[in-house]
Amino acid sequence: MRFLLRPGWLALIAVVIGFAVAAFTLLAPWQFGREAQREAQQRAIDAASATAPVPFAELVPPGETVTPADEWRQVTVTGTYAPEGEGLVRLRVVEGQPAVEVLTPLRTDDGRIIAVNRGSVAAESGASVPQFAPAPTGPVTLTARLRLDETDPQHRDAIESGGHRQIYASDSRALAAATGVPLEPGFLQLAEGQPGVLRPLDVAPTAGGGAPFTNFSYALQWLTFGVIALFALGYFVRLELLQRRGGPDRRTERAALRRALAGEDESAGPGAH
Repeated sequence: MRFLLRPGWLALIAVVIGFAVAAFTLLAPWQFGREAQREAQQRAIDAASATAPVPFAELVPPGETVTPADEWRQVTVTGTYAPEGEGLVRLRVVEGQPAVEVLTPLRTDDGRIIAVNRGSVAAESGASVPQFAPAPTGPVTLTARLRLDETDPQHRDAIESGGHRQIYASDSRALAAATGVPLEPGFLQLAEGQPGVLRPLDVAPTAGGGAPFTNFSYALQWLTFGVIALFALGYFVRLELLQRRGGPDRRTERAALRRALAGEDESAGPGAH
């Protein structure tokens, strides 16, 4: 077993054990956690869908903001769209195709301003700005879902392209910074049939990437990969041991074969064909 102390074997053992530990203690638990988060979000959506809409000001009084406990709740609000503060959320993907989301501020009857995600619009590419219907003018009454602001992990600045302000997350804070409109934190997500809606966003968990049990299966895969790595290491160690134990016998067989071949050549004589 001294061969295991050689640098190559030590490196292999370290890599395999490190990967197995990461798979068992980090990667698999991370995916299990995301699956639990997805299930909790689905329960919140189901509970919100079973609850009748309430006035926006009742659920989120002036001076307060949308809380995680209120996310996905349905509210009603009356106001007027403010297209001068509109912005696009770029680099979205809907059913495998590039898209943008349209965020348009709504000035409520009591003077508050909140962003409304009117839905998505298909784009030819991630860099193009598609045409879409403008928000209706005049007073509107909306029934929408409360949403918490998203966060762009890279914290990229807004850009101006195609005559539109563009940001990288459905984030009222980023839109307010880009437009100067004093938006309240959070936003409203429109459903089908509401004034100004485009292609409504799906009401489905996003933490797990969409399909049910996706993260659970990923977690099981990481556990399987960790076990396979350990078994593979054991297999290679066993194979090396068998080769080392069988080494002298094979050398003896090769030497005997060489002697036999040499004797055959000698017996054939110089005139043999």
